[in-house]
Amino acid sequence: MKWKDALKDFALYLKIERGMSLHTVNNYTLDVQKLIQYLEVHDMSLNPLQITSENIQDFIYEMAKDINPRTQSRLISGLRSFYDYLIFENYCTTNPLERIEAPKIGRKLPDTLSVKDIDGIVNAIDLSSAQGERNRAIIETLYSCGLRVSELTELKISDLFFDEGFIKVTGKGNKQRFVPIGPLTQKYINLYKDHVRVQIKIETPFNDTLFLNRRGKQLSRAMIFTIVKNAASKAGIQKNISPHTFRHSFATHLLENGADLRAIQMMLGHESITTTEIYMHVDKSHLKEVVHKFHPRT
Repeated sequence: MKWKDALKDFALYLKIERGMSLHTVNNYTLDVQKLIQYLEVHDMSLNPLQITSENIQDFIYEMAKDINPRTQSRLISGLRSFYDYLIFENYCTTNPLERIEAPKIGRKLPDTLSVKDIDGIVNAIDLSSAQGERNRAIIETLYSCGLRVSELTELKISDLFFDEGFIKVTGKGNKQRFVPIGPLTQKYINLYKDHVRVQIKIETPFNDTLFLNRRGKQLSRAMIFTIVKNAASKAGIQKNISPHTFRHSFATHLLENGADLRAIQMMLGHESITTTEIYMHVDKSHLKEVVHKFHPRT
């Protein structure tokens, strides 16, 4: 078995069988490519089925000199998935990463913005340009619906169910969910859609895509990051924020105002409730209020 063939088949498996996004597939295959580069540098002519746990341990040890524990843990996870795939396809029977433990890493609490910060960012957007109307709608949608960047860029006009008060979101693994959307965000989307988007010459594959660039094509992830960074800078926000910050703020503000964790999980599209539970650590004062309000002994 050649590395090139195995890597190509692995990528197809992740995309077709697992339904992973192109971004995630690239990250997983990059982990395997790092192992291939390591073997080449050390003149080790081993194919995927000849790799041992000792080879992997030596590789991880060398990589650990230059990467932090979180990245190291992700690298191990990517390689483990690659060998799980080979086992799934009956190319081998054991995973050389089976007994290799990822480093212990603390759970990183998400950065959040206050409602005042978010209002400041929205108000700082220059609405004198067509892009300003679009950018306001983008930031409002990120915050009011808690979307991932990829979910925002993939959002379609046919996914808007404003009469019912929902949008249909396609998340990780092509799983779809309905997320409530408020009147203010609906208003900003309609202003962009009905007065700005209609003026753009749209490329054929993107006729149904909601947010477009000036050339009538789907916005890239990088462009969304740029829009957010520029808006935050104009608002004088000192924090290092990203589009995901609005998603974190969405969940945190809901929890602070008494929303049920299960409901937040459904809106965020988290497969496991444990992923959503990270927001329980953001505002401990909220937890104290819950105990005082609901516990019979307080």
